[in-house]
Amino acid sequence: MSAATDRMPTDPRSRDAVFLPLYKQIKSLLVQRLQQGEWKPGEPIPSELELAARFQVSQGTVRKAVDELAAENLLVRRQGKGTYVASHQEPRAQFRFLRLVPDQGEPVPTHSSFLACRRTKAAPDIAQQLALRSGDSVIYLRRLLGAGGAPLVLDDIWLPASRFRGLTPERLAEYRGPLYGLFESEFGTRMIRADERIRAVAAASDVAALLAVAPGSPLLLVDRVSYTYRDQPVEVRRGFCVTTDYHYRNELF
Repeated sequence: MSAATDRMPTDPRSRDAVFLPLYKQIKSLLVQRLQQGEWKPGEPIPSELELAARFQVSQGTVRKAVDELAAENLLVRRQGKGTYVASHQEPRAQFRFLRLVPDQGEPVPTHSSFLACRRTKAAPDIAQQLALRSGDSVIYLRRLLGAGGAPLVLDDIWLPASRFRGLTPERLAEYRGPLYGLFESEFGTRMIRADERIRAVAAASDVAALLAVAPGSPLLLVDRVSYTYRDQPVEVRRGFCVTTDYHYRNELF
């Protein structure tokens, strides 16, 4: 990669970026490299000294940028080993987007079964949330997530078909691991953050049957839009959650 690629913005069209604090500019450049796949999930990034030399800034400036990316779960610091690109394959990452935890004890491993995987046309509300046009192709998934041998979450998921070419029922059936891990490793799409809306609903008869609860039972409905780099929406998800012996946990900072 040429040295010119790593210089601070000097074009007048980039004057807004120039007015950012220097560490914010370095952070933006690092995110660009992550988005371009220069450093893959699970791989180490160069040391702070190497990055400082590359961007011609101080090590402290690089450290501040890396600290923010670590706080945002884009990077992971490992004591005595360096800094790595965060991955959905890491056990701790698998519970970052699943906020249901048992009332007693620690979270237990979950297991998935896919009930549907097909191409369809995006309804207007789904298209809007995915920044698509109404009628654009999406992939629709229906997944039953279980824990401890019992159904826990029924997910309806919509994904932009152009980004997830090759996602088929056969591929889902043979995959063993977190769904976001599959998106990351095979489709180059890493979920960075999500916006969620939560409300209580009564279980409709078809949903109740799949979750093994009585019709009308209280469920937690979690509407989620997930984003990859640069706040690009790449997933709409509606999850019906059983909260018997479980609760939704979030930590506020």
